[in-house]
Amino acid sequence: MGLMLAPFACWSQAVPVEPSGAPSQAQSAQNGIPLEDQATKEQLAKLFDVMRIRDQMQSMRKLVPMMVQNQIHEQIRAINAQTNPGTKLTSAQRAAMDALVQKYVEKAVNLYPVEEMIDDMTLLYQEHLTREDVDAMIAFYSSPAGQHLLDAQPKIAQEYMPLVMKRAAERTKTLTAEMMKDMAALKQSSNPASGQPAKQ
Repeated sequence: MGLMLAPFACWSQAVPVEPSGAPSQAQSAQNGIPLEDQATKEQLAKLFDVMRIRDQMQSMRKLVPMMVQNQIHEQIRAINAQTNPGTKLTSAQRAAMDALVQKYVEKAVNLYPVEEMIDDMTLLYQEHLTREDVDAMIAFYSSPAGQHLLDAQPKIAQEYMPLVMKRAAERTKTLTAEMMKDMAALKQSSNPASGQPAKQ
């Protein structure tokens, strides 16, 4: 779930905002972009439109949960195999577990709505981009090359996400096994030594 939410969460945490939600004056000065030169909300709305930002976010919200669910199921199976060897979940238990995982993955996705992401992105883009920057970006993403890049991005993401999950699964197997070994040792050390009679 952290993998799924981290890219979204970082947008809203990267810049301090005033209680009103507006970027702080100190941050504006630090970035060196005078307020009068910052991109307008109207410009950024047009940029996000030509960049298909909403479509990309909606696609991610559909793609990532499925990947995360598969990863969680794999981890649950691995932990169950190590902590309860020889036992298997019944079909009813598996169905209940699947429903529970799906419930919380969906809740996690919906914690940060798309419109709120767009609002946060707008504030950040205003902090770091001038009006000239945004005009140039609009020109690029409106061009054939920019549109071709946008056409390719969903396919790239579709191929990249399984690769990420595969790499993560492969490289956490050893870590998970090490953690389970340490947990077993900790549990053993907290119990009376086997074979020793309990003190009266």
